[in-house]
Amino acid sequence: MGLAERVQSGFLRFHQAVYEGTRGAIGHRMIGVPSLLMTSIGRKTGRRRTAALVYAEDGGAYVVVASNGGADRPPGWLHNVKANPAVDVQIGRRKFAGVAEVIDPTHAEYDRLWKLVNERNHGRYNQYQSRTSRRIELVRLTPA
Repeated sequence: MGLAERVQSGFLRFHQAVYEGTRGAIGHRMIGVPSLLMTSIGRKTGRRRTAALVYAEDGGAYVVVASNGGADRPPGWLHNVKANPAVDVQIGRRKFAGVAEVIDPTHAEYDRLWKLVNERNHGRYNQYQSRTSRRIELVRLTPA
């Protein structure tokens, strides 16, 4: 991992710590785009795992991207929600139970949802997709 990636990774960990530590008072738009906290259950450990993720609203649901910064492997949380789609979501100070639905590139809504969340994140997801040969999956979080 190069210096730029280490700095970005450190900032993202800091962002999540602030979001969690302030119980959502700070963090929703700290990185210039809206982000949420999604907590899933580790498929191997059974432990709660939280990730701060940029999202786009789609009706009453929220779409996040399993980009892992364009790495060749998806983030661990994607495996968790595939094994157990029950999640907890926090947007700002609002918390709710949700259900995660994986949207792979063959899904009829994939292109529309990709465009929606990519625009929300200023085109970064297209950049991430160009770094990897895997097709990056999306996840729709719907309040339970």
